[in-house]
Amino acid sequence: MTESAGNPVFRFVMWIARRLAFGPQAASQPGRYADQHPSGQYVTLQLPDTRLASAGQPGGQPATGAPGTPQNPTVVLVTPPGGPPPARRHWYSGIPRWLRWTVLVVVILALFRRIAAWAVLAVLSGALHLFGINASLPHVSFGWPWSSSDTSTSTTLVGPLVLQKIEGIDKPALGSSTFDFMFTHTVSKPIGFLPCWYSATFSAVGHGSATVNLNPGPSWWKASTGHYVLRVLSKPSGATPGQVAVTMALPLPQLPQSVHDVSVDNTLSRPVSTDHSWTYPGVACGAIIKPQFSDSVLYAQAQQEAFTQATTVAAVTQPLIAAAEKEATTIIGDNFITPTLNSLNYKVTKFSIRWVAPAATG
Repeated sequence: MTESAGNPVFRFVMWIARRLAFGPQAASQPGRYADQHPSGQYVTLQLPDTRLASAGQPGGQPATGAPGTPQNPTVVLVTPPGGPPPARRHWYSGIPRWLRWTVLVVVILALFRRIAAWAVLAVLSGALHLFGINASLPHVSFGWPWSSSDTSTSTTLVGPLVLQKIEGIDKPALGSSTFDFMFTHTVSKPIGFLPCWYSATFSAVGHGSATVNLNPGPSWWKASTGHYVLRVLSKPSGATPGQVAVTMALPLPQLPQSVHDVSVDNTLSRPVSTDHSWTYPGVACGAIIKPQFSDSVLYAQAQQEAFTQATTVAAVTQPLIAAAEKEATTIIGDNFITPTLNSLNYKVTKFSIRWVAPAATG
């Protein structure tokens, strides 16, 4: 009991208890506290070793609780010397919260920069396409930080994917050209042994198209035919795209197949000369022939002549074939092969088409 009374922590707790229970005057005058307050106002202390002691006995000495010793109604818990341990502080407690979040976002964006750039460009491309703006945006492929940019580029992956795009073409290429030609319309109605005829020559402008079948069928693209070869010259490396070379074979352009595949421009057609028999315009021939040609008759004859020109005359067929080949190259190269390879981070360094005669198409 004497050891507890001499403990400085015990005395400090006693001072706090008297201050709380009886005010500052009782705490500063312990002698008056014992004389003025009955034992019913005393407090019971629970020491660190779990013992109970009655504090505030006359004389200022605590009494250790024992069996049968009455305890006071108020219990005060005495903590070990030094008080409760302070709250644990982390190393980042002094850093402002906004700065911590900023650093975290920057680190995440640095790790997943390829995904972030790919998402931003995808959204921007969709927005520009929605408003009809055709802008050239840089290419960024999707990829995880731990994946290599070269793992998704191989001949076995790129080649079939490009061929699949080509096989999706469902319309032929048309190579159109206009050409000038001459034709003569003659009316002959002899009277007995007398010759009676009248003719007029016209200058006309025809229009025709040659066609290229861009998708001859699955058998055409079999590897054994050699009609489609894609070679990967180099694979992408970081921001540098890979390089590929593509060679193809297509059936030769097909010239117009019927008179309905050509047309004549009536507005540009005009007569250039006329001729007739020596009996015209005699009374007999002049009354019978009456050289007034129907437009429908002239157009049908001009269309037939235009078809002949577009299928037999080299000066007309060669421009038609050249126009069809150019159109086919543009459609396949610019609309299918180049965009598909660019989306895979490849650049087309060489693209060529060779033309196979129709007899070899099978």
